[in-house]
Amino acid sequence: MIAFVWRYVVRPEHFADFERTYGPSGAWARLFAEAEGYQGTELLRDGEGRYLTIDRWRDAADFDAFMGAHRAAYQALDAQCDAWTLHEERVGDTKWLIVNDI
Repeated sequence: MIAFVWRYVVRPEHFADFERTYGPSGAWARLFAEAEGYQGTELLRDGEGRYLTIDRWRDAADFDAFMGAHRAAYQALDAQCDAWTLHEERVGDTKWLIVNDI
């Protein structure tokens, strides 16, 4: 599995818009779900208007294939949401192994 992690600082007047769009059933998740290998999104908020998104994919090749097929839709949605944030930063993309109960 690979996880893409993003950190955002969101304008207070756009908390609801951001949460609705970036949450596990929001517009981003629906767009990602059009591709093979998408495994879900988590949205975390710290109470200060800072958010983390974690988008999980089976592997980097699945994400690359998604971007090849859906780049225009990705860029359009990104542009639509741009005014909602004060700061956006890609924290990283990391290959993860799921650890079950030890």
